Amino acid sequence: MVGEHRFPSLAAIRAFEAAARSGSFARAAEELDTTAASVSYHVRRLEQQIGAPLFLRGANRVQLTESGEIVAQEAIRAFAALRASFIRAAAVNESRLSLTTLPTLGASWLTPKLGGFRQRHPDIAIELDLSATAEDLAGGRFDAAIRNGHGQWPGLRAVELFPSIFMPLCAPALKAAAADLARPGGASPVPLLGRPDWWALWFRGLGDDTPAPPERFATQLSAEHLDIAAAIAGQGIAIGSPLLFHDEIAAGRLVPAHPHVAGDGRTFWFTYPVARHASRKIACFGDWLEGEAARARDAARGWLRAARVPVI
Repeated sequence: MVGEHRFPSLAAIRAFEAAARSGSFARAAEELDTTAASVSYHVRRLEQQIGAPLFLRGANRVQLTESGEIVAQEAIRAFAALRASFIRAAAVNESRLSLTTLPTLGASWLTPKLGGFRQRHPDIAIELDLSATAEDLAGGRFDAAIRNGHGQWPGLRAVELFPSIFMPLCAPALKAAAADLARPGGASPVPLLGRPDWWALWFRGLGDDTPAPPERFATQLSAEHLDIAAAIAGQGIAIGSPLLFHDEIAAGRLVPAHPHVAGDGRTFWFTYPVARHASRKIACFGDWLEGEAARARDAARGWLRAARVPVI
């Protein structure tokens, strides 16, 4: 008999519910991706546990007993409610995309464009996280990411967006003062802003392996977009991406301080778990993002050629 502390197994109840709803052990087995013998076994165990027959068994079909009818009504209702809750949960999940990306790309390039995605897909809300650390996409907190690297992340699908390139950028008023920028040890009165390793790569591309001395660098800031903000304010020459800051250049708030463009061999990628390939929200965002990346590459063709990066 069923007691307070010995509830029938969920597997047995699930087998009974499918058989009661379909009127067949064979159809129940097909639905549950198992065998008719397995369904029959679970139902028999359930009957033994409650001490009453639930089905009258025939050659090609089964029929509920009076006891079976009582249990079936509640079981079918309960599983229908569960199915509906799973459908609602999936719908809620597909209506919200949680994305993590690098601070500069997220703040300076992606965020101003997100209104276009919302116009195309008003049913999908975006939750954007900005982090310099590559967040773990397997943990379930984030659906997808935009990362910078070489596209080799186990378990993730990576879609190429555009390469990482950089060049000296400054306010128009500092352009003339940056004339001797190409000499890393030069006595330019304009301070340098940004990552010293990018500046070293940039100078190396001009054939000079001499590192810029520490006294040439001004305020040390934590992200590229902050260096660019300081450059726009006239505080120095920043090493930054003409692709990510194309709008600032087009608007005249920034100008290239020197025509040479360098790269570090890395690329920006849209990434998500391989197991999520069927997610509609990820597919919608990925398609939109690839279109925006294509427009960014097209606008930056001259700089990409100058950096000797293949134009996709």
